[in-house]
Amino acid sequence: MRVPSPHAAEPHDWIDVDALTRRGDGLSGVFALARLPRVLADAPDLPEQAQETVRWRVQAEWRDPPPAVAAAVRALAGGRRAAVPRHLWLHLQAEGRVPLVCQRCLEPYWQPVTVDRWFRFVANEAAAESEDESCEEDLLVLDGPRYPLLELVEEELLLAAPLVPLHEVCPHPIPLAAGDVLGAGGEAAAAEPRRNPFEALAALKAGGRS
Repeated sequence: MRVPSPHAAEPHDWIDVDALTRRGDGLSGVFALARLPRVLADAPDLPEQAQETVRWRVQAEWRDPPPAVAAAVRALAGGRRAAVPRHLWLHLQAEGRVPLVCQRCLEPYWQPVTVDRWFRFVANEAAAESEDESCEEDLLVLDGPRYPLLELVEEELLLAAPLVPLHEVCPHPIPLAAGDVLGAGGEAAAAEPRRNPFEALAALKAGGRS
C-alpha cells in the first residue's frame, strides 16, 4: 500500500490516471537517477552516475471484479441485481541500474534492476487496510485524479534490488583467511598444488630408513 505525497514539479512525476485509461498505447518516459534520493541514499559514487536514467512505462485499465467479489456485493444487496463497480488497475514496467556495494568483495558496482508489476487502486487507506490481507494483488491508494509515478518507480526499484548485493563475478581476487584467494571466477585457488599429508609422512619414513 502506498499513499501519494505532495505534488512534484516536473512532467510525468504525477500521472492523470483517468486520462491514462483512455490512452490505448500507455505512457513512457525516463527519470534521472539523480532524482531518486532514496535509491541513492548511502549508495557508492560511480562513474557516469549523474547521467544515469531509469526507463519506465505505465498503462491503466478498468476491469470487472472477480466473480466472488461481484457475488458478495449482490449478497449485501439482499440478492437484488446491484451495480458492481469496476476496478482500476495500473501496469508499471521499469528498468535501469542502481549503484550498490558487493558484499563479497566490498567494491561498488552497477546492479541492473527491472520491474514488471500490476497494481489495483482503492479509494482510501481504510479500504486498503481492509483488503490488504485478503487479496493477492498489490494495492495503491488513489484519493484524487493523479498519482505520484516518480515515487512509485523509486519504491519499486528499491524492492527489486537484491537484499544481498553481489557481483556475478568479482573483478579482483579476494584474500581469504587461510592464505588462499577467491579468484574472479569465484573459486578458491592456491598458488601451487597442496601435497597429500600421507604422502609427506611416507616420504619422511622412507628418509629415516635410508
